[in-house]
Amino acid sequence: MFRTSVRTAPTRGRYTRTRATAAWCPLHTVAGLTDEQARARSTVSELTLGGLVKHLAATQRSWLSVIDGTAAPEVGWADLDPDGNRMTEDETLDAHLDAFHAAAEAFDRAVREEPDLDRAVTLPRYPWSPPQPLVWTVRHVLLHVFREIAHHSGHADIVREALDGASTTEQMAKAAMGGE
Repeated sequence: MFRTSVRTAPTRGRYTRTRATAAWCPLHTVAGLTDEQARARSTVSELTLGGLVKHLAATQRSWLSVIDGTAAPEVGWADLDPDGNRMTEDETLDAHLDAFHAAAEAFDRAVREEPDLDRAVTLPRYPWSPPQPLVWTVRHVLLHVFREIAHHSGHADIVREALDGASTTEQMAKAAMGGE
């Protein structure tokens, strides 16, 4: 029993550090943007930088609801936010950043407090889900959230470069040198 807790404690720390490290990318990508820029479509895609931050906050919250058992068993097309990847006129980047940070804090807390990372959880059924129920471990859910953040960080980098030529790497370098 002691061996399990010794093995699990560093794993939990790695998970929270991995989430935090992955989150730095989209946060640096949107550094210095106005709400107007965060709303702007810079490619043929509907994706906006503010919308990506909004989506990543919602993604973390929705996967946490799977972990804590409060997720709806089924999510239909009508339940999905048509503006989930866009920042609308009445939304602000600051509000989406606050929501992102709150979701990240809840994610880290869930990782620290989850008694069994190998506990099975049933995923909600979406229109694109296979016919049979999907069951993952909490650990699998956590890794999926990291993948989601990394995946959308790449989108954000492309959208930002198309918007004003700035790259995430450039934004991170500015921050490291004491800039924004």
